[in-house]
Amino acid sequence: MLGISAPVYFGMSFLLVVGFLSGIKKMNSPRTAVTGNAIGAITMMLAIILALLYYEISDLTSVLVAFFVGGLIGLVIAVKVKMIHMPQSVAFLNGVGATASALIALATILNGDATTFFVQVTSVLALIIGSMAMSGSLIAVGKLSGVLSPKPVVLKGHSAIFFATVSILILLWALSPFVPLTMTFVLLALGLAIFFGFLFAVRIGGADMPIMISLLNALTGVAGGAAGLAIYEPLLVAVGGIVGASGLILTQIMCRAMNRHLWAILTGKTTMSSSAPVAKKATSAPPSTSEAPATDLQSVLIKASTVIIVPGYGMALAQAQHEVKTLADTLEAQGKEVCFAVHPVAGRMPGHMNVLLAEAGVDYDKLLEMDEVNPRFPNTDVVVVIGSNDVINPAARNAVGTPIYGMPILDVEAAKHVIICNFDEKPGYAGVDNPLYDGRKGVTLMLGDAKKTVAALVDEVNREMTAGMAEGPSATDLQSVLTKASTVIIVPGYGMALAQAQHEVKTLADTLEAQGKEVCFAVHPVAGRMPGHMNVLLAEAGVDYDRLLEMDEVNPRFPNTDVVVVIGSNDVINPAARNAVGTPIYGMPILDVEAAKHVIICNFDEKPGYAGVDNPLYDGRKGVTLMLGDAKKTVAALVDEVNKELKGGLLSTG
Repeated sequence: MLGISAPVYFGMSFLLVVGFLSGIKKMNSPRTAVTGNAIGAITMMLAIILALLYYEISDLTSVLVAFFVGGLIGLVIAVKVKMIHMPQSVAFLNGVGATASALIALATILNGDATTFFVQVTSVLALIIGSMAMSGSLIAVGKLSGVLSPKPVVLKGHSAIFFATVSILILLWALSPFVPLTMTFVLLALGLAIFFGFLFAVRIGGADMPIMISLLNALTGVAGGAAGLAIYEPLLVAVGGIVGASGLILTQIMCRAMNRHLWAILTGKTTMSSSAPVAKKATSAPPSTSEAPATDLQSVLIKASTVIIVPGYGMALAQAQHEVKTLADTLEAQGKEVCFAVHPVAGRMPGHMNVLLAEAGVDYDKLLEMDEVNPRFPNTDVVVVIGSNDVINPAARNAVGTPIYGMPILDVEAAKHVIICNFDEKPGYAGVDNPLYDGRKGVTLMLGDAKKTVAALVDEVNREMTAGMAEGPSATDLQSVLTKASTVIIVPGYGMALAQAQHEVKTLADTLEAQGKEVCFAVHPVAGRMPGHMNVLLAEAGVDYDRLLEMDEVNPRFPNTDVVVVIGSNDVINPAARNAVGTPIYGMPILDVEAAKHVIICNFDEKPGYAGVDNPLYDGRKGVTLMLGDAKKTVAALVDEVNKELKGGLLSTG
């Protein structure tokens, strides 16, 4: 194999460490996190190859088998593990890293390489910390996956056993340079370390779980660094040190955010045992909480101009992050200011909510931390809480002796109205009843699966949109327009592509035709972002190609058409193209939709199209109805209207 000299090896190791640090730095922002993760993975792969070359490990079969098995396991985890299982996956992978460090230390000792004071001290330290982090990580996996009780578990004499075990481990480490490292010594240290990891991890639960995962990550890094010292491997020392330091810093930050001392968490002074009594509500009156009537809720949403969404573990359990993103988009489409309030320990791992919201496509700039968002609550019209309890519980201020007492919370109760979408009225992980559930004025509970309750909220907002369509006819008039129409032309645009609403558009066309209406599609030659974009999408949805009419053929039809339905199109129907001299669209041939008797425009918002030219069809002219929001939702609402017509029912405006 290719031999590498020590100076070259150390120089290349330094460059790899710099690359690893740059990858971590890029993980500071969701926009560059994927790149940072890739840099970190590539750096680690290069580090492994460099070590194989430097140490002249020539057993190619073993190396390839290890690469294949490890890569296959990693691939399966990456593909199969759902976002809801990410916390336990992080804990599991952390345990794998800790196990690797412990095995390095074990091999060093059993091979007889621990012959000097320094190697003996570092190898035993790596063995103890690695084994402890391994068992602690496995307990975390069990708690997070539901195999073990997620609540803190306190054994009889737990504290005494805890201190006795840690004292013996410290003694064994201190004696390691002065006594023979026999198999008995190694097994004793290994067993006690595994037991100690179980002892401290099993007593932690609830809101302290993210802190525990962060601490275990730090311990794994420390174990890796110690293992590197034991085998004189500078690259392992550097990377282990980086992981350990970053983990400890994150742990300290989270402890401060929770107003906790790490030692108090480890010794169980902030968590409640599974048999501990639940704190009672401060009020003497029985709870009388019920869901607000739909009309009241709609009124609250209509009047709101500022909305803060608070995601929690319930959102993760229900995998409702995409519905939450839809809710935010729908609210913003109506001109409301929307942001997200993220508590530092919301969820079950550091950054849990950030990861879920990033996966759903929420802009990172909309995620506000506790210190930044708390002053905003008093001036906020509506707060929507999605599956969060302990971190919004006002009892944290005065429920002395409870696990959450003194913990900084999100001050949602200061808002004008709070909508809480939680599964039930039971206390959170800390076991402390939430006074927001006591039927107080300005609080609406929507109990049940978060995915369904958030979808119900979106429906309420969409009803608001339908009931108050910008300068268009009332909802009843819209049904009248659809009922009387005999000819309909549908105009697809890029907004249909963005919303992936082509199947809903096909359903709308089929539903209209089922009532005897003549339906066709008007396709502008530059609609979309590539030649034939609309044709491809509509063909995918099963629309007959013969129903797609080009501009020259369809324009003469508009004056005799009863209803035109525009789906996510702007510039190619903008009448300003005829007279807005000096604009990008001046002189561009357009679809003459304004000539029709009535135009329904399903666009995301009232902003200009790509050309940046305001569309006069949005100015409230007679015979034009705007339905703002996600095209998938607005087209579905139109289908509902047509179906109500079919059944002879009247349109409900909510």
